[in-house]
Amino acid sequence: MELKKLHRDFSVCKVADYSRVDLEAAYCFIGKTDEERSLVCLTQDVPPNTMRREDGWKGLRFQGVLDFSLVGVLSDVATVLADNGIPIFAVSTYNTDYVFMKREHYQTALDVLARRGYSVVE
Repeated sequence: MELKKLHRDFSVCKVADYSRVDLEAAYCFIGKTDEERSLVCLTQDVPPNTMRREDGWKGLRFQGVLDFSLVGVLSDVATVLADNGIPIFAVSTYNTDYVFMKREHYQTALDVLARRGYSVVE
């Protein structure tokens, strides 16, 4: 399995509404429930109506389109990182999965994933 480094800084936010979110930005992951409206975006794109935010996230993307029948792909990466004390924030899209970790854990995450046999590309 190949993972691609995302050479950008990300933020995880709680927003009042999505009216100020730039939906045309390169990265914009939104999630809405009956209790909250969440956003993961580039730190430079955090909207002004953010109620709470957590900056300092780095990301990896699973390369290619992941078939819905695949089992355990995200789970294996999450387990490898958890076993090494690295907390993650995962986001799934129709095509693939993204794994975010805090900047201070990023290099360690890259190292342990490489040791586990994952190919990490620029």
